[in-house]
Amino acid sequence: MVQIKGSAIKETIHQIKSRSGDEALEKIFGLLDEETRAICQGEIYSSSWYPLDLFTRFLEVEIRVLADGREEMITRGSEVVIEKQLRGIYKAFVKLGSPEFVIKRIAAVHETYFQGVPIEVHFEGPGKALVRYTGFEKQHRIMGFAIIGFFKKALEISGAKDVVLSFTTAIGEGKRFAELSIGWS
Repeated sequence: MVQIKGSAIKETIHQIKSRSGDEALEKIFGLLDEETRAICQGEIYSSSWYPLDLFTRFLEVEIRVLADGREEMITRGSEVVIEKQLRGIYKAFVKLGSPEFVIKRIAAVHETYFQGVPIEVHFEGPGKALVRYTGFEKQHRIMGFAIIGFFKKALEISGAKDVVLSFTTAIGEGKRFAELSIGWS
């Protein structure tokens, strides 16, 4: 079973509250299945693991309620989260790091947020990389939007230009792996 760190769930709930208010969050909770609602409304521990299925169900309802079903808004939300995380001294490291360093670092960070999802990075020449995620299941497809947002914003902060990201094998295809193609100049 693929799991996600509680800190990701807590940050998402916090972002909804600060961006849209308690009323919007309550509306989302009201549309969730019983199990997801009980966990999301309860105490979420940052260092604990939670089923990724639960988090993806939460994100899908959030997008229906707050973004008229536009899943690409998940990308924007993850860009905001990573930008916040890369303030201060961490931002300096990203700015000083090469795009290759940033890609390796984001992949390493993702391994601490996902349990049961090994991640491999392959550089395919100058300005080109392929990141392979093994373990996601078809119902986790919405995570692809978040992953793109993390890489895109971190690479832009590092100074990479003309950043292009796309899943050549999407999570939603239900294969045993998903591959993210990254290009930059």
